[in-house]
Amino acid sequence: MDTLTQTTPDRAALQASIASATRALHAHQQSDGHWVFELEADATIPAEYVLFRHYLAEPVDAELERKIANYLMRIQGAHGGWPLFQDGAFDMSASVKAYFALKMIGHDIDAPHMKRAREAILANGGAIKSNVFTRFLLTFFGQLTWKSVPVLPIEIMLLPRWFPFHLTKVSYWARTTMVPLMVLAALKPLARNPKGVRIDELFHEDPKTIGTPARAPHQSKAWFALFNGIDAVLRVVEPYFPKTIRQRAIDRALAFIAERLNGEDGMGAIFPPMVNAVMMYDALGHDETYPPRATTRRGIDKLLVFNGDEAYCQPCVSPVWDTALTCHALMEAGDEESVRKAQRGLDWLKPRQVLDVKGDWAEKRPDVRPGGWAFQYANAHYPDLDDTAVVVMAMDRARRADGYKGFDGSIDRAVEWIEGLQSKDGGFAAFDADNLEHYLNNIPFSDHAALLDPPTEDVTARCVSMLAQLGKTVETSPAMARAVAYLRKTQLAEGSWFGRWGLNYIYGTWSVLCALNAAGVSHKDPAIVKAASWLKQIQNPDGGWGEDGESYKLDYKGYEPAPSTASQTAWCLLALMAAGQADDPAVAKGVAYLMKTQNNAGEWDEARYTATGFPRVFYLRYHGYRKFFPLWALARYRNLQSTNSRTVGVGM
Repeated sequence: MDTLTQTTPDRAALQASIASATRALHAHQQSDGHWVFELEADATIPAEYVLFRHYLAEPVDAELERKIANYLMRIQGAHGGWPLFQDGAFDMSASVKAYFALKMIGHDIDAPHMKRAREAILANGGAIKSNVFTRFLLTFFGQLTWKSVPVLPIEIMLLPRWFPFHLTKVSYWARTTMVPLMVLAALKPLARNPKGVRIDELFHEDPKTIGTPARAPHQSKAWFALFNGIDAVLRVVEPYFPKTIRQRAIDRALAFIAERLNGEDGMGAIFPPMVNAVMMYDALGHDETYPPRATTRRGIDKLLVFNGDEAYCQPCVSPVWDTALTCHALMEAGDEESVRKAQRGLDWLKPRQVLDVKGDWAEKRPDVRPGGWAFQYANAHYPDLDDTAVVVMAMDRARRADGYKGFDGSIDRAVEWIEGLQSKDGGFAAFDADNLEHYLNNIPFSDHAALLDPPTEDVTARCVSMLAQLGKTVETSPAMARAVAYLRKTQLAEGSWFGRWGLNYIYGTWSVLCALNAAGVSHKDPAIVKAASWLKQIQNPDGGWGEDGESYKLDYKGYEPAPSTASQTAWCLLALMAAGQADDPAVAKGVAYLMKTQNNAGEWDEARYTATGFPRVFYLRYHGYRKFFPLWALARYRNLQSTNSRTVGVGM
């Protein structure tokens, strides 16, 4: 008996597994038709939430703080500090913020968990090693001085577009975070901090003596020296900038923010700019009843998640992404109820398409009409191409199934928008076009290396998948031809592709193999053969696949084994099936792994982080990934095994 026969899953058991996962996913649908799952980051966001409340001297919510403390203590690493993802290495900034928050909550610094954290922080060089964002926070609390952070002159708001640094040259998340932060840097407020908590014990030196951050590993010595010199000059001359010009710059910043406040969904619909905006209004003298401040403050509390005796704060919410992907999984499951529920999800998505706001993306593409979807409930200035492509493919699948024409206009506008945002190198980025000013990641403020939103393999692949699913080809579509060429150019020697928004080379390779298959590239093409071979080489002995955040290290030399996860296993299965290898023993083993690890609720347990906010800086755990991706892969496998064709006929 050959290996394939030995490992081929029993069809009845496979169908039972699919049915159980499908029922579980049905149960998560909201009353209005959408899905939204928790989006968890690391210790930094809940810690910052606690510190933010004490910055403003808000009334202490002892029960909430107790639950956040429970969460922070649970995720403390074995090394004593806090990692950026489960079982990850010690991270200085996460550890400093978590320790500060716990001390602020009232934890004794001699308690065992605090002592372990302090020892780990000091053993790793002390809080001086914190990143720029942490230094700004510590400066607001008077723990550090303003000489410890880069100069962020508010006059940046007045610079012409041709200037080497301009807001249009950085990513949306940097833009929305920096503008209120620049106002704060101009006003230099101090936290109220009614308890007077300090963390001097986390430093080897007097915190008041600490200067600007050292060069980060990704930064060029020459570029950093240049920008550091500019920073030094600005530090001397900034106090002498004319007050009239400064006020004009502040006014322009306030107008920028006011246009993008976005109700309770918040500026940029992400935590950092929302917090900065509230702090900014406070520094400007607006009390808690001032409508823009009050609305944004309510939005921050909407990010809180309560799980029994724990609580944490999400960096944002992901309803459009969750709903679109869930619709794909349910349409793959294919039963009547699943299709009906997917249709309700798509009906919920349809009116959320941004058709009337030319967001920041229009700075570089002024003649393109809006037509995208945002990641969150509302974020009209910042729709993204990844969400939009996934929504379009789901809508197209629905209309293929029943001939429904109601999505035609939505699809056409979305395609027009996505094609209009193709970058000059042929790739597609998440939010902008041609955000290619890579030299800016060498400025002192960019020690996180996440200032830009350049084209990436995974987003480009999603856009190719969408265009191909809609019938466009390399021969008939210049946008397709350029994008496929971009994907061929970016394949690594080992056969994989980088994954910007998911971990990591597994995610990128899944995305691209789906795209190349949809684009009609032969399964015998060397690029596909090499990628499929790489995926099979890295399969774990248990049949699953896994990869963690360490794969983003700057000296990456190839895949390093990591424990299997349900979502990453599903990506690999979907990738191999797209590559025409549905009958390969590796696929059967992967399917068996998912069936074996499914829990009694029909879902999968997945504590590990499988998604990325910013490589090496910020990682995400989508609680929905373990619910819909495994179902999607199992149903795809069943469907291919039930037909004579082994060809995947859709983009994802």
